[in-house]
Amino acid sequence: MDDLINADFVYLLIGLALLLAVVLPHALRTVALSAPVVLLALGVLAGLLPLPDEVRISPVEDRAVLEHLTEFTVIISLMGVGLALDRPLSFRSWASFKRWGTTWRLLALAMPMSIAVAAWLGWWVLGLAPASAILFGAALAPTDPVLASDVQVEGPTTDAEDATEIDERDEVRFALTSEAGLNDALAFPFVHLAMLVVAATTLGEWGVKWVFMDLVEMTVVGVGVGAVVGWALAKAAFRSSRPSIRTAETGEPLLALAAVLLSYGAAEVVHGYGFLAVFVCAMTLRSMERSADYHALMHEVIERLERLLTLVVLLVLGVAISDGLLDSLSWRGVTVGLLLILVVRPVTAWVALRVGPKPVDRVGDDHLGPRERLATAFFGIRGIGSIYYLAYATGREDFSDVDTLWSTTAFVIAVSVVLHGVTATPVMRWLDRHREAAAR
Repeated sequence: MDDLINADFVYLLIGLALLLAVVLPHALRTVALSAPVVLLALGVLAGLLPLPDEVRISPVEDRAVLEHLTEFTVIISLMGVGLALDRPLSFRSWASFKRWGTTWRLLALAMPMSIAVAAWLGWWVLGLAPASAILFGAALAPTDPVLASDVQVEGPTTDAEDATEIDERDEVRFALTSEAGLNDALAFPFVHLAMLVVAATTLGEWGVKWVFMDLVEMTVVGVGVGAVVGWALAKAAFRSSRPSIRTAETGEPLLALAAVLLSYGAAEVVHGYGFLAVFVCAMTLRSMERSADYHALMHEVIERLERLLTLVVLLVLGVAISDGLLDSLSWRGVTVGLLLILVVRPVTAWVALRVGPKPVDRVGDDHLGPRERLATAFFGIRGIGSIYYLAYATGREDFSDVDTLWSTTAFVIAVSVVLHGVTATPVMRWLDRHREAAAR
């Protein structure tokens, strides 16, 4: 009887979660408050209730469940990000590559600097072991593609008469979207570095392996697999000789979900970065017939699935926070967490965006002035990807200070969700007003 009651309670919570997934995005559209803030708060409040053990997930005891839940949420989000981006990317064209200059600087400069500073703070302030400090830095460095939706591009543009005119006009949203799409994958080498440091005793044991395998080989394989899978699916969907295979004509949007699983699974099987493969696959799909409505259909399905998964993860996180996840949080952890959000990310991103030529559009107008650089640097949202990295690494190697890692990371995510969720709408409206005034 108790098991039946607990099962019924789970169904009740899932039903309420689905209702929130439907209602919240529309209810909060005119309010300077994001859905993740409300969901996290509801999770915290629910955790104070006498819930059955079946709906309480501990990051340590239920690590595998949390790992796969957040893993699936992130790859779904990465597909959505890749489909939503209107700015094309071709490595065979220097002009195309150059137009992603903002993204490259955030990835090549801001992210490594953030990882280094966060790892140093973890070691010096929190007293973490070197391997745990590296993992701490890697987990909290990437901008989260899941929770950053309020400051990202809205979706693929498909109503243009000329596909060559489809491009991003909001450099801030483009920078944050493209950064979130790529840096989740590019933080993985540093997660592997932390795992190698745990298992090895000397630099010689892990240094060469990390550089050539984790940093170079797995990145190249991930890009290659994503491009091949995306190209094959795009050719089949748009240009197959068999009408039954041309899903773009039938309007079957579940091809996007197939693309997620195929690209991720194939990359992981051949030891490449699956996160990177999913994003590249989505970008490759988007590159064919760029003005087709089919891209919007696929993006809509992915967006709804992402919304549901995000809701579940945030409710679980909120319940875990009420259930003792922050018990190992110290004043040092609070200090480090606030420094990461308010100082480390903004400063490193600001420095990265000041380096090199400023990105310009086709007529030479600067789209990343001081206001835009400040907003881009500030909105380094931390979230579900950080949970996945911790769950992934701690399940494969024996890291020390695991409770401290989880408590501090959960605190950083909670603060980021609230701070960035409350400020996203007014800041982006402020930028929009200034851009419209400049255009007039």
